[in-house]
Amino acid sequence: MGIFANIFTWWNGSTFGTWVGLRGKQQVGEDALGNVYYEGGANMHGMTRRWVIYKGSNDSSRVPPEWFSWLHHQIDDVPDRALPPVRQWEKPAVPNLTGTAQAYRPAGALDMGGKRIGATGDYEAWTPGA
Repeated sequence: MGIFANIFTWWNGSTFGTWVGLRGKQQVGEDALGNVYYEGGANMHGMTRRWVIYKGSNDSSRVPPEWFSWLHHQIDDVPDRALPPVRQWEKPAVPNLTGTAQAYRPAGALDMGGKRIGATGDYEAWTPGA
């Protein structure tokens, strides 16, 4: 599909119109997932506009927390300069896995056989007037 996919689709990467709109804007950084961040111009409230160009599918859960803070003006400078270094015990952010093979499925889910463990006897059903 090549260039036609870039012109007409929005769900996988950015469209041609987005690239035209980013002319003259400054690239400020890139995260570990390959998403690229831009800044430039001002919105109607006078705040600097900020963008993310996703590498791959356009899924907002793929934006790491530190860059989310930057996009939403919670921090002023890019995360590398504004935030303390990542601590050893911190785990990397995980994108939304819904709809993938790695999605969470509890024991009673149909994908897991649809059988739940039996009740333990400590449950008493509610009845009106009781």
